[in-house]
Amino acid sequence: MMKQQIIVSGIGGQGVLFLTRVIAQVAVDRGVPVLTSETHGMAQRGGTVLSTIKVGEFSSPLIRAGQADVGLLLWEENLPVHHSLLKSDGKILINAEKYGVGERIDASGIARKLGNAVLSNLVLLGLAVKEQSLFCNAEECEQAIRTLAPAKFVEQNIEAFRKGLK
Repeated sequence: MMKQQIIVSGIGGQGVLFLTRVIAQVAVDRGVPVLTSETHGMAQRGGTVLSTIKVGEFSSPLIRAGQADVGLLLWEENLPVHHSLLKSDGKILINAEKYGVGERIDASGIARKLGNAVLSNLVLLGLAVKEQSLFCNAEECEQAIRTLAPAKFVEQNIEAFRKGLK
């Protein structure tokens, strides 16, 4: 059975929890056990939000230092705080304009061009799927987005996800 430990890090208002729900929904749709947990700093005030997702057979939702297979960072400044959670060979994907550690995409810039800065979370998800960093594929993610997104935002959400795939 496949197992994967994923961290999603950002600040309040960036869609960390929605991104977590989309990834977890894919596991649910597959019939695979999934555990999620989130820690909110002052989320409503732009504080740090860390969410963990464990796909497969696990007894606890928490991810200890050096255990995460994948890190999705919506806020580059959280890198020093959460990098220690990743395995030495863990993949890290970051919403960032400038060059540095990990796979990077200017998800915020792409989202702004789509007319909604909050869509950066789904742009980053698209990159993660493209890089084959996550257990899921594009079709499964799109189905989860259709399940979870409010009807009037579904197409915009799918468009952002597909931008990250390119």
